[in-house]
Amino acid sequence: MIAEVLLVLAGHSSSLFPSDHTIHPAFSPLLHPGEEQCLESLGHIAVRYRKIKKACSTLSRSPSRYISALCATLNQILRDEYETLVVETEAKVLKRDSSLVASGSFVPLSSIRATFAEWDAPLAALESLIDELEAQQQWQSGPLIDLLMTRSHTGIHRVAAIHARLCEAVQHVWIAQLQAFLVHGSLSEKDPLATKDYTLLESACPSCLSPQSRDSIAYIGRAIGTVKAAKWEKQFPRSLAMEHSKMLETALPQDEYGFDRVIADIRTTVSEWMWMNVLTHKDVEVTVESLANYFLLRNGEFALSLIREIERLKISRLTGRSGPTTMIREQDLHLALLRASLGTTAQHDPSLSHLRFRMPSGPLRPLLPSLATAPKDLSSSLSPEHTTFDDLLLGTPLLLTYSVSWPLDLCLQPSDLQIYGALFAYLSALRKTHTRIHTCWTSLSNSQRARRRWTGLSDGGTVEDLEVRKALLRCGWGVVREMSWFLDTLLGYVMTDVVDVEFRKLKGVLLEKTSGLVRQNTGAQSHSGAETANAIGVSQSASTLPTSQSNASTASSTTTSRLDFTTLRNIHTNYLERLLTGSLLSNPALTGILRMIFEICERFVAQVERWGGDVLPALLFEGSLAGGDRVGEMVKERQAIVASINETLHTLLGSFYEQLSLSTTQQPLSAATDASKSMMYNASMANTSGFHTFVRPKRGKRLAGDEEVRRHVERLLLRLDFNGGFSKSNIGGYMQGSNDVEDILKQGGLT
Repeated sequence: MIAEVLLVLAGHSSSLFPSDHTIHPAFSPLLHPGEEQCLESLGHIAVRYRKIKKACSTLSRSPSRYISALCATLNQILRDEYETLVVETEAKVLKRDSSLVASGSFVPLSSIRATFAEWDAPLAALESLIDELEAQQQWQSGPLIDLLMTRSHTGIHRVAAIHARLCEAVQHVWIAQLQAFLVHGSLSEKDPLATKDYTLLESACPSCLSPQSRDSIAYIGRAIGTVKAAKWEKQFPRSLAMEHSKMLETALPQDEYGFDRVIADIRTTVSEWMWMNVLTHKDVEVTVESLANYFLLRNGEFALSLIREIERLKISRLTGRSGPTTMIREQDLHLALLRASLGTTAQHDPSLSHLRFRMPSGPLRPLLPSLATAPKDLSSSLSPEHTTFDDLLLGTPLLLTYSVSWPLDLCLQPSDLQIYGALFAYLSALRKTHTRIHTCWTSLSNSQRARRRWTGLSDGGTVEDLEVRKALLRCGWGVVREMSWFLDTLLGYVMTDVVDVEFRKLKGVLLEKTSGLVRQNTGAQSHSGAETANAIGVSQSASTLPTSQSNASTASSTTTSRLDFTTLRNIHTNYLERLLTGSLLSNPALTGILRMIFEICERFVAQVERWGGDVLPALLFEGSLAGGDRVGEMVKERQAIVASINETLHTLLGSFYEQLSLSTTQQPLSAATDASKSMMYNASMANTSGFHTFVRPKRGKRLAGDEEVRRHVERLLLRLDFNGGFSKSNIGGYMQGSNDVEDILKQGGLT
């Protein structure tokens, strides 16, 4: 009977237990109740063991390598510990071991039960684990590792040890996948860690993996895979790949701190190699300068030439005959882009070939500027709607794009190019309106010179309309002067205080990071030599490093001056965020008012062009020739139009100054978000007129982050209010000449 019991414990079937662990009814009358209970307990252990072995046999054929590794490890544990215990017990019985065989001839069932009692809890836990594995058809590596790690956190030592071994086996398979991804940039077809665009799958990563390690793994895999797929002339060194593979074998994801340290070291090495061999500082600097020259209009002569070419294209299509030649297509805009570069510094710039205009609405016929007299409601500009400027240059949405090829896509994201496009639309609309106002000023000046040749110091006309003509002329000059002054101030602020300042800061940060990386590499090479060689190296680098800098400070700088493409993207993202905020594009109320100011300026220029380049009608058009009550009728009509434009302009300027002042007094927002989200915050947070700076504050600097952007806006307020006109209690008081005391009483409702 003892041999039968041992065979049952080894996984064989027996007539003692016809079904499950229940004893055959024929044997029950022959057994003591204690013996029956011992046999049922041993039968329960045998049933669990057979169930686990059968499930392992089934699950081991699973296509998942993680499940197969778990089953193989579980079989190994059962074979080394449980089955060995069965064989050892049988050997003790045969040898009549005194610890098991009583009086050398009798084997108590309670002794066998006590021998296998240590497997009650482990087999029960393993049975529960098998049931949970079989309940789900497919298991990913992340949830499986999390399940095993959770089950290993128990107070029963043997159960915890078994689950820990199973968890480590699955993690070793995951590490093998990770080595292929980080060392060779390759992904498995079955159970891959990332998608084809090197984005880590959530189900492929255990929850014990820190966010920093997740980001670093995706970055390293993308970098190595991209270099390998592009068949770059310089591939990642084999010696470094072997070193990284050995480093990954020393840590498992469950050791969070050790694993994070290994991944961080690998990322640092990969970043330094790629920065020195793939995408150098010169490439990044050339790209950043090209984007600033063409999207931020730092190349002024090209920007003005492009605006003139687009205007010339519109006029040629308007004056052409009906047919396909009157349509403006994307290829026409590309030709205008090339013509604009002729005779400028952009003519021989290879970066110009990356620029393309895109028309989302397709080809169109150009339209004349609108002369509608109905102004928009000012409250509409304060609505949470996102204001765009991409249709002001051509009359239809027009997007300037920049084609980015590898390896520039390692640091330039599509969202960054969208922000550049929005900045170009805004700056080009501002520049175009500014140019149109200057052209209108020239036209008015030429018309007045021509008229004064015949009228002398007066403005001509009969006695009845002389004063009206004089008032109309002064009002027209006042309108164009106010428009020119505001646009001059705004353009000077954006291009000087925002674009130029932030661009210089960006180049300074890149130069500082790159020089720190070079010093780090040279310092590491000199540190590996002898003490005398180290002294020579320090003396040779004295022109770069201060002589008072100690080795400890050098070591600390090496840990903080590392530059990789994620850091580069963060630097560039902050740069774009500050441009958006400083140029007022992150404030929906201000952008709405600015668009209305641009439109009213375009309307005034269109009216002057329609009137022949002068606000006053020609002397022979009306006046003494008209006779009767019609004297000065055309002058009065034009005076009403100019007065309406003047009133709307001053209302918009006052609202702009008011909103700009409010934005500096409210609490700004700070967040470490991506710059691509800042344009979408306009719609969701437009009720807050404070600036969405999105800038990470820097410690140790008084004018860093939000405060520095606030200083930009304060400079604009000072420029706009240089004569105190806007800061008075009544925005229009300086025009009307009213008493300040009376204005205050009127505002308080006391008069």
